[in-house]
Amino acid sequence: MAGLLSGLEQFGLSNLEGMNLYETSKKEEEGEGGESGSHVVQEQDFLFDKSFNCPLCDREFKARTVKIGKAKLAGSDLDLRPRYEQIDLLKYDVIMCPSCGYAALSRFFKYLTSPQAKNIQKAISANFKPQKETAETYTYEEALERYKMALANAIVKQTKASEKAYICLKTAWLLRGQAEHLDPEEEGYEEKKKKCQEEEDEFLRNALEGFLAARQTESFPMCGMDEPTVDFLISVTAMRFEQYDVASRLITGLITSKTANPRMKDKARDVKEMLMKKIKEKNAAARK
Repeated sequence: MAGLLSGLEQFGLSNLEGMNLYETSKKEEEGEGGESGSHVVQEQDFLFDKSFNCPLCDREFKARTVKIGKAKLAGSDLDLRPRYEQIDLLKYDVIMCPSCGYAALSRFFKYLTSPQAKNIQKAISANFKPQKETAETYTYEEALERYKMALANAIVKQTKASEKAYICLKTAWLLRGQAEHLDPEEEGYEEKKKKCQEEEDEFLRNALEGFLAARQTESFPMCGMDEPTVDFLISVTAMRFEQYDVASRLITGLITSKTANPRMKDKARDVKEMLMKKIKEKNAAARK
């Protein structure tokens, strides 16, 4: 678990690096330019400073936010990670109060119960080192630190498994983007790329664990996603880690689902073909 939250010492929170991601859930279960005319488009052109009011300490602060409708979607990965032209929107989806350390994905930031607030004040705010935000954009490293703060907050406030899984999923996507933006000519490129890939896998494994648990105990929609979308995400991620039984069961159910839309079913059929090929290859290798 230290790998997921490593680096929080700069915020004064090195004591949180060893927290167990889904410990609470288990207990509850038991009881990124181009040109536009003459102007070279830069990342900051997509951003503005938006004011937020912290639901924990009640202080007002500003955070870099993407202008609605400014970024153009270029496509998506198999596991639905969105890719935009000229900017990686994932870098700006965590809102963090620079005064008290409360952080969450934008869709969850405003929602905080009194018991959750007390837990965060005691475990995070009491040791948090206030931060100054001066840069026009976030680097991948800075964005990753913010995601880890969001995950630490989610663990401390004992939120649902689905929220923690969603943070892990988006952190994995962020790490994939970071690997894609590394300079192959830079010294240590291969080592940095390998590190990003290893961290991506770690976060994806935890996302898979969390979504599987949430699927059994929570209702839909889940983090804004309907059941077919969550099942598709679980299937693709399970296939990545050779959990073929899980992937096969859910992808088959998705194909025959009465609620999944035709586009999702087409995606599911493509995944099933990939899955069958991987199973054949694994069986063939086992017979050698």
